[in-house]
Parts: sequence; C-alpha cells; structure tokens
Amino acid sequence: MTLTAPTRRSLLVAAASVVATGASGLIVPARAQGVAPTPSMRGGANNYRPGAPIVERIGGGGFWMTGTVRRAGDGAPLAGQRIQIWAHTTEGHERDPQSHGATLTDANGEFRLEMPQIVPAFGQPHGHLAYDSGEFETVFLRPVMRSASDTSLSADFVLRPA
Repeated sequence: MTLTAPTRRSLLVAAASVVATGASGLIVPARAQGVAPTPSMRGGANNYRPGAPIVERIGGGGFWMTGTVRRAGDGAPLAGQRIQIWAHTTEGHERDPQSHGATLTDANGEFRLEMPQIVPAFGQPHGHLAYDSGEFETVFLRPVMRSASDTSLSADFVLRPA
C-alpha cells in the first residue's frame, strides 16, 4: 500500500470544507443569496420630468450614459425597460426639457444614450437616471463622475417588482 503525504492545497480544501459545512456535515441547507434591489439615491429625483420622450440622442452628443437593468432576486437582464436620463450639460441645465430623454434596454438588459458633456452642478459632475415604468418599483439614481473631463458614466439598476 502506497501512502502519499497530503499537499498544502488538499489540507486547505479540507479545512475550508470543515469551516463551510461544520465538522459533522452540512448544518444549514444551502440557499441562493439572490441579487438585492437598487435603492433610490437621495437627490436622484431632482428635476425629474415624468414622461420624457424616448430619443436617439440628447442634444449634440459626445458623452455616453450607459448601464444595465436586472431583476432583483435572480439577476436576470430585463429587456425593453425605459430609463430616463438627464443632467446639467454644456448645452443646458438639468431642469431644461432639452436636457432630458429616455432610452430602452436591449435584449441583454443594457442601455446606452449619447448626450452632451456633463458639467459640474453644485460642485459635482453628475447625471440623473430613473426607472419609472410601473412594472417594477421606481428607482432614481444620481451617480457622480470621478472627473468633469470623463466622457462616460455608467449606472446599473436592479429592480424589484412593483
């Protein structure tokens, strides 16, 4: 009979198994953790315009707002969801109608909308995004850019059914 010395890796795997399941086996049944819904951000609804039109682009473009939309729980991508976007840009203030527009997510739950360069408002370059179509709970986001010279900003939504 040939005996082999345990390797460091096999000892680590065994130790991790004991920690994860307990010395006597599985203590608690395994459960899927699920994907938590995105909470609305404070200040996200500022200058929101219900029913902003779906557009190909806001203004002259040059800046990209992108992101994803998924369902809370299983994290499945959500196609055809309406995302409204607005910001203070080189072409207008975030309260101006021409600074607002909406887009729809694609089959992978991704959205992308070109707009003018975002500029700082109240000292921070930031965008506003909203999901407000009714099938899921309304969520307002207000992501802040790292730098006013950034040419894109991304925001992700995880939506809870209404």
